[in-house]
Amino acid sequence: MWLTWGLTIIIGASWFTKMIRQRRILFQRTPLDIPIALFLVSQIISTIFSWDVHVSMFGYYSRFNGGLLSIVSYIFLYYAFLSNFKEKVSNGKIKTPFDTSDTFDTCSSSVKMVKRLLSLSLISGLIVALWGLPSHFGYDPTCFVFRGTFDDSCWTADFMPRARIFSTLGQPNWLAAYLAILIPITTALILTTYQKDRRPSRQMILLLARRSLGGVGIPFSLLILFYVDLLYSGSRSGFLGTWIAVIFFFVTYRLAGDAEKVKKSLVTIPLLLFITFIIGTPFNQLHKLTLDGIKSSFSKPNLTSPKALPILETQNEVRNGEGAGTESGIIRKNVWPGAINVWRNNPLFGTGVETFTFAYYKYKPVTHNLISEWNFLYNKAHNEYLNYLATTGTIGLGTYLAMIIVFLCLAIKRISKSEFLISNEIQNSKSQLGRLEIRSIRNLIFALLASYVSILITNFFGFSIVITNIYLFMIPAFVFVLGGILKPKESGIKNHESRAIEMSLYQWIVILFVILASLFMIQNLFKFWLADINYALGYNLDRAGEYQQGYEHLHKAVELRRDEPVFKDELSINDAIIAAGLIAQKDQSQSNQEQTLAAASSLIQEAINTSNEIVSKSPNNVVFWKTRARLFHTLSQVDSRYSSRALDGIQKASLLAPNDANIWYNLGVLYGQNNNIAKGIEALEKTIKLKPDYRDARYALGLYYHMASMDEQGKVVVNQMLNQKALFQMQYILDHLNPQDSGALESIKSWENS
Repeated sequence: MWLTWGLTIIIGASWFTKMIRQRRILFQRTPLDIPIALFLVSQIISTIFSWDVHVSMFGYYSRFNGGLLSIVSYIFLYYAFLSNFKEKVSNGKIKTPFDTSDTFDTCSSSVKMVKRLLSLSLISGLIVALWGLPSHFGYDPTCFVFRGTFDDSCWTADFMPRARIFSTLGQPNWLAAYLAILIPITTALILTTYQKDRRPSRQMILLLARRSLGGVGIPFSLLILFYVDLLYSGSRSGFLGTWIAVIFFFVTYRLAGDAEKVKKSLVTIPLLLFITFIIGTPFNQLHKLTLDGIKSSFSKPNLTSPKALPILETQNEVRNGEGAGTESGIIRKNVWPGAINVWRNNPLFGTGVETFTFAYYKYKPVTHNLISEWNFLYNKAHNEYLNYLATTGTIGLGTYLAMIIVFLCLAIKRISKSEFLISNEIQNSKSQLGRLEIRSIRNLIFALLASYVSILITNFFGFSIVITNIYLFMIPAFVFVLGGILKPKESGIKNHESRAIEMSLYQWIVILFVILASLFMIQNLFKFWLADINYALGYNLDRAGEYQQGYEHLHKAVELRRDEPVFKDELSINDAIIAAGLIAQKDQSQSNQEQTLAAASSLIQEAINTSNEIVSKSPNNVVFWKTRARLFHTLSQVDSRYSSRALDGIQKASLLAPNDANIWYNLGVLYGQNNNIAKGIEALEKTIKLKPDYRDARYALGLYYHMASMDEQGKVVVNQMLNQKALFQMQYILDHLNPQDSGALESIKSWENS
């Protein structure tokens, strides 16, 4: 996202400079102007009334994509491209790519620009695909770059590239969504090459073999590489999106061509099916149709395998970043209703752009506590449309869908009217090169529409990332240019455009101002990037227990970017842990002890002030309240006066996340530490209602029941029934959770004799 913002600034500075030089406004009107304007207004209003304006502006930290600034960037790039392309001008008349005259220029500059951009996209995809492919076999280039070992040892247990590759995208589903966009474009290039040869379709396989080192061999090899990587990603949404996009491409292609050309074009489908047969699919239901599935059907059953538990097998899978956990479809059955709950309570403009993390905490279903990822932080709805519905409301989702529907309707309408087809005049023209160029452009249009459809599919089962959002906004721009959809009178192109214009002093001053403003913004981006690096170092050092080293990096991050509360949140807990460690030190001289206490006091004050600042500016961020509770709990280990403030923090968190079992567990524990056993029991009883299989909550509840049943001498004389409840909780752990639980066994043995 930093790179996208930086390029947007550079492109914007160039665009404004061009307008200043030519003394006119260069702005291309498009068929999507009204839907885009309405969508942008909805995002602005949603940001203004957001639960957290900072998050809505910049996007959720570590993603940034989806925040208002990112949306503005995508829209800006859309208009920057369309407002600066040029068409060939002949006798004062603009020629579109589908001009049917005999003097047709085979490729206008705008079409060449689009083709260059798509070629660069495929080159980028090639690098990404080649980078990720070896990791499936245990040879990850990332590990080689950072550790000098060509293996996958640099990844933790949360990342398993051998199981599901993710390349440079960071997550398998994102890689698959990216490749699903490129596959139709690659297919179009293959078909364009086919159309240059008039041999019958039965010779097509031999033709591929002869051209394997050039011509069709290049896009053909790309198609194979992209699809193999997609299968190795194990993404069901990417697999589904790819096949729907491919089918869409060939259906539209059939509408535009004769039967013989369609037969030729279908040569790629058997290829993809064959690769799927060899490698397998992400869908278990189709496994029996693959080579491995057929082999398994003929092999002898393994009596020691866990096939006696088919239900558990189908509901668990090895998933990147999560190990063996609940099947993703079951997770979505909980997250999606939670997103709808958010919308029902905030129907018009939602809770604010990109605020799903906080909103979902407040409205998530109780059943979410029963899945394996129950304690994960969900900052997306895992459905782009529900994410917009929850965070930007009916208006936000409605205008977002309006952009999509208007574009698709416009494109399909033109296809149905044969406005993308090759006319008879072109078919009969003497210029064979012109006819082939028209076919090439037409194929690219259909491929781009198919790629657009793949984005809509993968977004339904997941969410957008930077690269998919760029394509979401730029594909319509490419189609408008290639299809000649933009009206010539809107292009703003004049015959005297190329004429030299003498620059005035005023123009030079304005251009200088634009350049300086751009440099200032890029400098700030660079500072933000350095701040990110320092924060990441400090965060990881904290997780490794190196708090003193982490302190320096976190302070540097806050100095570089003082408006980012995530940096301050981590700094506050870092301060508290270091301060508690200093106070706990013993065996020091009097002077050293005074210095240590002074340093600790300074750190404590900094931690408290920082925490006060971020919760006052982001009162709806439950994560910050959880950190605040942890901060004061850490300090309470060396000074009991802070225990009540830790309780206050977790109480606020429980209001923001009323169905979060982990927060209620911590609330119960803190009630007990504040000598309010009755409240602690009440909180823990609610915890096990929210999550009956929560071992720690049941164990703590058993301890509290037992404590409440004893007198001051430690004898169970106050309430025998509470002691029975305590024994029941420990027995429940042994019967239903872990029969070898040492804590429960020891407690039962001790209490039965009391």
